[in-house]
Amino acid sequence: MFLPVNQGGTMNLDRLHGRARGVFVLFAGVVFFCFTALPATAGTMPAGTTKDLTEWSLEALMEIEVDTVYGAAKREQKVTEAPSSVSIITAADIRQYGYRTLADILKSVRGFYVTYDRNYHYVGTRGFSRPGDYNSRVLLLVDGHRINNNIYDTAAIGTEFILDVDLIDRVEVVRGPGSSIYGSNAFFGVINVITKKARAVKGMEVSAEAGSFDAYKGRATFGKQFRDDFGVLLSGSYYRSKGQNLYFKEYDAPATNNGRSDNADADRYGSVFANVQFRDLTFQGGYVSRTKGISTGAWNAVLGDDGTDTTDAQGYADLRYRKAFDGDHDLMLRFFYDYYRYDGSYMIDYPPATLNRDAAIGKLWGGEVLYNRKVFERHKLTAGLEYQDNFVQTQRNYDESPYASYLSEQRGSYVLGAHFQDEFTILDNLILNAGARYDHYKDFRGRINPRAGLIYNPLDGTTLKFLYGEAFRAPNTYELYYNDGNIAQQANPDLDPETIRTYEIVLEQYIRNFRFTVSGFYYDMKNLITQVTDPVSGLLVFRNAGDVTGKGFELELEGKWAKEVTGRVSYSFTETEDKETGTSLTNSPKHLVKLNTSFPLIRDKLSTGIEVQYTGPRKTLNGSDAGGFLVANLTFNSGKLFNDMVVSASVYNLFDQKYSDPVSKDIMQNAIEQDGRTFRLKFTYRF
Repeated sequence: MFLPVNQGGTMNLDRLHGRARGVFVLFAGVVFFCFTALPATAGTMPAGTTKDLTEWSLEALMEIEVDTVYGAAKREQKVTEAPSSVSIITAADIRQYGYRTLADILKSVRGFYVTYDRNYHYVGTRGFSRPGDYNSRVLLLVDGHRINNNIYDTAAIGTEFILDVDLIDRVEVVRGPGSSIYGSNAFFGVINVITKKARAVKGMEVSAEAGSFDAYKGRATFGKQFRDDFGVLLSGSYYRSKGQNLYFKEYDAPATNNGRSDNADADRYGSVFANVQFRDLTFQGGYVSRTKGISTGAWNAVLGDDGTDTTDAQGYADLRYRKAFDGDHDLMLRFFYDYYRYDGSYMIDYPPATLNRDAAIGKLWGGEVLYNRKVFERHKLTAGLEYQDNFVQTQRNYDESPYASYLSEQRGSYVLGAHFQDEFTILDNLILNAGARYDHYKDFRGRINPRAGLIYNPLDGTTLKFLYGEAFRAPNTYELYYNDGNIAQQANPDLDPETIRTYEIVLEQYIRNFRFTVSGFYYDMKNLITQVTDPVSGLLVFRNAGDVTGKGFELELEGKWAKEVTGRVSYSFTETEDKETGTSLTNSPKHLVKLNTSFPLIRDKLSTGIEVQYTGPRKTLNGSDAGGFLVANLTFNSGKLFNDMVVSASVYNLFDQKYSDPVSKDIMQNAIEQDGRTFRLKFTYRF
C-alpha cells in the first residue's frame, strides 16, 4: 500500500530515517577505515623515493590512472586537461553495482539525482530539475551522436534509453555549459555514452535476468574483430515487467476505484544496436520501442485503466569517416538520420468516457565536419561545422470515438552551428582553453556561446581549473506549439531561448591510490522556460518565467587498492533561488551524499558492491516537503563459472525505505512513492 511520505506515518518515517542514518554512518566508517588502514599494496612507492610531494613524478603519485574523456572537447584528452569537472563510470562499475538503466548510473554520480513519476525518469544536477521538463537541459550522446529528440528534446535515461547498459564501455559526465561545442541542450552538462566495440565481446554473449514484479530481460550480442581494421558488433534486447498494484490516497473514493491502480504499471521494450567498423569508416545504428503503463491517473486519465499507456520509439543511423594524418591532425566527416515517435493513449473519464490519443513524430537528417590540428607545438585547434534539418516535427491530439481533433501541427526547422576551440599551452604547467560556437536557427536569432578555462598544475598530481561558460536552450516544438484543445494545456509560440552563465573553480588532487576533487560553482539563468498555470485560462502553459541563481560546492574522494578493492564517496551542497521571489526551487535538494565500495569476498570467485545514497528534502509544487531519504543497494558478482558464465544478484533499496519523488502538474499527486525493496538475478554466458 502506497502512502505519500508527507501525508502520514511521520513518526514511523522518522524512525526509519534514524535507522538509515545509522547504517550510513556505519558504511561511512567502514570506507574511511579502508581508505586509511588497508595496506596500499598498489600504491607502494619505489625504493629510495623521497616523501616530498614536489619531487614525485605524476606517474609515481598516481595509482589511479588518469582517464581520458572525449565529450568535453570532441577529442581525446586527459580529464586533468579538460575544461570541466568530469566523472567517468566504467563497464566494471556497471557490473559491480548492478546498474540496470542509465538512470541508475546517473544516480551514482556526484551532484546528480533522478526523479521518477512511474512513466519517465528525470535527471537533476546542481539543484535543478524542473517539473514538466523531459531532461532537455542535459545533452545526451551515444559515441558523440545526439540522442535528444527533436520534439521534446528528451534525453531518455530510463528503460526507453536506446542502448542496453550491458553494451556501455563507459559513461562520461561532463559538467557545466557545453554550448560552445554542442549548441542547444548542453546547458548543465553533457553525458556521452561510449559503447563497447567488437573486440571487447570476442564472440557470442547472451544474458538472462529476472526480478521483482515479474520482470524479465534477455539479451544476445555478437561481436568479432575479423581484422585489425574490420570489426562487427550486433545486439538485441527484450524486457518486460508486470509492474506493481498501487494505491494513491488522493484518489480514495468509490468513483475512482478507492484509490487502487491495479495491473496498470507494466513496462516493456525491445531494442537493437549495431556497430560496424571498416578501416576509417564506422557505421552505427540503434532502435528502441518502449511501452509504459500509466498507473497514476496523469493527464486526467482514468486511474488504473490498463489501456492508458505511452509508447516511445527512437532510432538513428550514423555514418562517419575519421582519418588521422601524421599524428598531429585529424579530420572527421559524419552523416546521420534520426527518427522519433510518441504515442499516448489516455482513457478520459469525461461523460461519455473516451479514448484520447496523443501522437508525435520527429525526423531529421544532418552532417558534421570536425577538424583537429596541433599548431606551433603549443596550440591544439578544433574547428567544426554542423547542420541539422528537422524536416518532420508533427504533433497530434484527438479523441478516437467519437472522433474529434484538437491538435494537428506539422512543422519543420533547421539549425546551423559553427565552433572553434583553442587549447593553448602557455607554460608547461599552464593551459588556456577557450572557444565559442555560433548557432543559427530558423525561428530564432543567432546565438554565440563562449567558454574559457584556465588549467594550472602547480605540482605534479595537482590541477586547478578556473572555468567560465555560457549556454542556451532553444524552446522545443512541444513547448511552443502543443495544445490539447485547451482541455489541460495551451500553446505559447512566443517563447524565447533561455540562457545560463556558469563560474566554477575545480581542484583535482592525485596522490598514491587516491583522487580527491573539490569544486565550487555559481550559475545565473535568464528567461527560464517553465510550466505554469495560466491565471486567466487555468490551463498549463510554458512561459519564460523569471531568472534563477544557483551556488554550491561538491567534494569527492575515490581510492583503489590492489586490483579489486575500490571506493568512492561524495558530498554535494546546492542552493537554488528564484531571483524575483527569493524562494528556493521545487525538486531541489540541498544535500546529496553518495558512497560506493566494492571488494572481493572470495578471491576470483565472489565479490560485492555496496552503494548508499542520501538525498535531502525537496519541495513539491504545492509547497510541501517530500522528505529526505537514504537508500542502500547491494550486489554480489561471481567470478567465471563453467564455460565463462557469470552470475549477479542484486538487492535494491535494501532496507525497504519509503520515500517519494516530486512530480509535475500533469499529475494530481504532489509526490509519487518509489519502489521498496526489489531483487534481480542475472546470468551472463559467453561462448
